[in-house]
Amino acid sequence: MTKNISLKEFQKKIDDWIAHHGGYWPPLSMFSAIVEEIGELAKEINHLEGFKPQKSDKISPNLGAELADVMFALICLANSYKIDISYELEAVIKKYTIRDSKRF
Repeated sequence: MTKNISLKEFQKKIDDWIAHHGGYWPPLSMFSAIVEEIGELAKEINHLEGFKPQKSDKISPNLGAELADVMFALICLANSYKIDISYELEAVIKKYTIRDSKRF
C-alpha cells in the first residue's frame, strides 16, 4: 500500500511508470481512455445504486478502483501536456469559491 503522497508525487510516479512502459499515447487516444474509464465508472455507479444489475461473470464492484482508473488516465493526459494538476486544482477551487460564494 502506498503512503499518502501528494498529487505532484503521483504525477511523477505515473510519469516514471509510463516512461518504462512505452511512453504516452497520442492525446486523442489518452482522451478516449479517459472516456472509456468514465464509462466503466458509470457502470459501477449504476450497479451500486440499483439501476442496472451487474453481469453474473463480473467480480464484485469496486468504485474506488474505477475512480483510480479515471484519475490515472487524467494524470497521463495532464503529464503529456506538462500540466501541474495540483496548481490547477488550487486555481479551480479559488474560482468556485469566488463564483459560487453566495450560490449555495
